[in-house]
Amino acid sequence: MKNIVEAQRNYFNTNATKQVEFRINQLKKLYTAIKINEKYLTEAIYSDFKKSAFDAYTNELALLYHDIDEAIKKVKNWAKPKKVKTNFINFPAKSYIIPEPLGVSLVIGAWNYPYQLSLAPSVAAMAAGNTIVLKPSELPAQTSHIMAKIIKEHFDPAYFTVVEGGISETTELLNQKFDKIFFTGSTFVGRIVYQAAAKHLTPVTLELGGKSPVFITENCNLEISVKRLIWAKYLNAGQTCIAPDYAFVHRSVYDRFLELAKKEILKSEFSFENGNYVQIINQKNIERLTKMLDTSKIYHGGKYDIEKRYIEPTIMTNVSFDDKIMEEEIFGPIFPILTYENIDNAISAVKKRPKPLSCYVFTSDDRIKHKILNEISFGGGAVNEAIMHITNSNMAFGGVGESGIGAYHGEHGFRAFSHYKSILDKPTWLETNLKYYPHTESKLNWTKRLMGQKQKA
Repeated sequence: MKNIVEAQRNYFNTNATKQVEFRINQLKKLYTAIKINEKYLTEAIYSDFKKSAFDAYTNELALLYHDIDEAIKKVKNWAKPKKVKTNFINFPAKSYIIPEPLGVSLVIGAWNYPYQLSLAPSVAAMAAGNTIVLKPSELPAQTSHIMAKIIKEHFDPAYFTVVEGGISETTELLNQKFDKIFFTGSTFVGRIVYQAAAKHLTPVTLELGGKSPVFITENCNLEISVKRLIWAKYLNAGQTCIAPDYAFVHRSVYDRFLELAKKEILKSEFSFENGNYVQIINQKNIERLTKMLDTSKIYHGGKYDIEKRYIEPTIMTNVSFDDKIMEEEIFGPIFPILTYENIDNAISAVKKRPKPLSCYVFTSDDRIKHKILNEISFGGGAVNEAIMHITNSNMAFGGVGESGIGAYHGEHGFRAFSHYKSILDKPTWLETNLKYYPHTESKLNWTKRLMGQKQKA
């Protein structure tokens, strides 16, 4: 690990990655590498947890193509020095900010969207001019192997390399000094990464998670709300960091909501056979999820097969925050439904808990919409939609509090891997003596005037 990081640091110090044309060429190379290996990438992810070709493209590869294409088109502008105003006391001078790459970056990917959550941060790091050590999750082993193979075949490891392995390899990587660490995963592991980074004062971006709430108000378009919500909840079998974790449904529409939700689940035909569903990632996680099930509170679903790593899309009712299902982020296809009558009480219940990564509000009442959006702190979210905010690269994606630190996507990703260096550029044809010794009362008075402070009578 030490040799890998040292080789990348030496390469970075040649200044090759600072050239914008170099970055564009590398991004084009990555685009081509993914494109020509699309078949193998699709086969690998299906082998790991039965993600279909449709989902592999729409949930992973299409987003990567968009990110790379956007970076190729816009990186010249992102990387330009930006002029800013110069204050009067520094006249005559120019002031500007130069974006510069941080250096050697470590990207630790997540298993639930193994391509998108490993390579999207890598794209941002490339665009910003860094070298990259990518550590994919070891849980979907085939996707890790194919990414390692593709990167090895197309890139100099001194610039971009993949390190495979588990906890011991990740731990050893974290012992090294990086200039930037980008981690996607659980809050528990995020704390470990943050502590390791602190030893070297390494800046981090942590994309974590949390229990993302949903509010279904009495005056929403219930049919459309349920349709969008069921798709979002059971996408990737619920293994999505911004998946709706639980829902507060107004008591007046509660029964109808449940009827429509069950109908939508049945209509969606979630199964491995038709490519509409995926496996739970491993044995450990399916056992964790089945322990959350309370058979007395299952409204729909609840069947599972440990060996096949399958859990039927499930709805639980009569749930309270005292139930086991509400103790931690679910990260699976179990949907607990709570009821409310007073929106203030529902908001208060959410605010008592760690800040979530996302929040979703289904309503046609602007007053309630603004109330929820203004009173609850969360990473990002949507109104009358769920999950889709992540597809807009014009908006930063990231958490707050225990759901994450920092953000990325589009130019925000470029910023995450850059330092913005402030420069005051002053000519020598004019100089005053105000700041120089000896200091006098007259100089002080003039300085106060120039800095906008009025003398007291």
